[in-house]
Amino acid sequence: QVQLVESGGGSVQPAGSLRLSCAASGDTFPPYCMACLRQAPVNERAWLTSTDNAGSTVYADSVKGRFTISQDNAKATLYLQMNSLDPEETAIYYCAARVEVVGSGGNYCRIKLRDEGKNTWGQGTPVTVSS
Repeated sequence: QVQLVESGGGSVQPAGSLRLSCAASGDTFPPYCMACLRQAPVNERAWLTSTDNAGSTVYADSVKGRFTISQDNAKATLYLQMNSLDPEETAIYYCAARVEVVGSGGNYCRIKLRDEGKNTWGQGTPVTVSS
């Protein structure tokens, strides 16, 4: 079993930056996949980025070049650095994980984590972008 605890959300002005953290505990042995998603009010949850345990990443076009996913294996923590935030990106941000995977690569993880019912989820952290 894996548990995920998110932190780092808050309020930021437009064009500002924020770094979210997702601390994992439990069965975090590789290989695994992780992802970050967000859900704005009245919208469906949207995938943002995925990574495997080796650091292979893939991003949605909407955040490519502005968001960076990274991980500190010693701390078992995933980070999402978000730059140039827009008010339309106000949402609850989630991390998700899947362990005991058999493949690798950011794209593999993106596809693997589509089956959301089989993922482990963080509790979500709210991000508000407003002046």
